[in-house]
Amino acid sequence: MSDFPNSGLQLQSLVTSDGQLKLTLEEVENRALKPDQVLLQVQASPINPSDLGMLLGMADLSTASQGGTADRPTVTADIPSGLVKHLAGRFDQAMPVGNEGGGIVVAAGESDEAQALLGKTVGALGGGMYGQYRTLKYHQCLPMNDGVTGAEAASCFVNPLTALGMVETMRLEGYSGLIHTAAASNLGQMLQKICLNEDVPLVNIVRKQEQVDILKAIGAPHVCNSSDENFTEQLTDAIAATGAYVAFDATGGGELANHILASMERTAIKTASEYSRYGSDQHKQVYIYGGLDTGPTVLRRSYGMSWGIGGWLLTPFLQKVGRERDAELRQKVADEIRTTFASNYTAEVSLAGAL
Repeated sequence: MSDFPNSGLQLQSLVTSDGQLKLTLEEVENRALKPDQVLLQVQASPINPSDLGMLLGMADLSTASQGGTADRPTVTADIPSGLVKHLAGRFDQAMPVGNEGGGIVVAAGESDEAQALLGKTVGALGGGMYGQYRTLKYHQCLPMNDGVTGAEAASCFVNPLTALGMVETMRLEGYSGLIHTAAASNLGQMLQKICLNEDVPLVNIVRKQEQVDILKAIGAPHVCNSSDENFTEQLTDAIAATGAYVAFDATGGGELANHILASMERTAIKTASEYSRYGSDQHKQVYIYGGLDTGPTVLRRSYGMSWGIGGWLLTPFLQKVGRERDAELRQKVADEIRTTFASNYTAEVSLAGAL
């Protein structure tokens, strides 16, 4: 503990009550550790869509301006007046950002569990990961196998456990196949690898041919391109081939969820034993887990009465399956972090460079 770092830089996001976003790098003290805590030297942290809401606070980035210095840059931007009221809960509070990250445990509290992580490369989930250091409880860390780097460990929670959670939810609810949108993402590629390994039928929905090519290259049997004129036929045929009646939608807004439900119903009706004015008795479910489209979710209700739409979030799912199953899923991620759960990034930037 003699080399315990006293402080480190942390990226903070502040929304003012008069409608301005301020992003800064602040020096934050590293306090003495409690017995069950560790100090992580953060080596890498991904910028995911799930981080951007907190980071950018609904600001209009066309109004952004930069200040500060090269080492300590600042960014300010205006938040549209109609959106400011929705952020009242975080007015004038500097908030740390970054859901997950990876690095080396450089100090540990007195408990055996914390001490066991000292010097280890770990992935970590706990918020505030856009910084040089992060104090965490030992159970927020996932130890990596020998040779894994902090950068490889940086995305070991949100995407991998979400992908595993989708398959687990499908099974728990009695479905035999699933549909996923925005499917060429890192998460989508992980999900496809899981489904190939475990013989789970998966229908991927993307919107560009290059995204079709990415998924086909890793062996995806069913990829539907929403930009194609025959998308409806593609999707209906894929549902018929897979029996996929539960979907996980990353877009949220628009009519894609509606389109999926309608295609499920068309498929179910074809196999129904008799006609019913209430539609098929096959339950059709769409879970929205993202908000790539921030517009309204449009439902036209052309799919009978056996259907549902709702939200899905990783943390409540992990609480639902319990600590033992959570631990099993985490260990699977650690063991396959360089294969099934490997992530690809478009760029690497420094902490200051992020601003």
